[in-house]
Amino acid sequence: MQRLVKFFRDVAREMKKVSWPKGKELTRYTITVVTTVVFAALFFVVVDLGISSIIRFILE
Repeated sequence: MQRLVKFFRDVAREMKKVSWPKGKELTRYTITVVTTVVFAALFFVVVDLGISSIIRFILE
């Protein structure tokens, strides 16, 4: 039980050292992540449609 309490104390101590992003930074990072995810999703949709079309063309 003491190890668990020590662990959470250490976690709390380390969290105080963290440099949290400011509002503008957080907004910019969020937009960057969402944009990247959307582009990656679109890329894989296009690749999937292309491969599906090739396979349908070969099998017909």
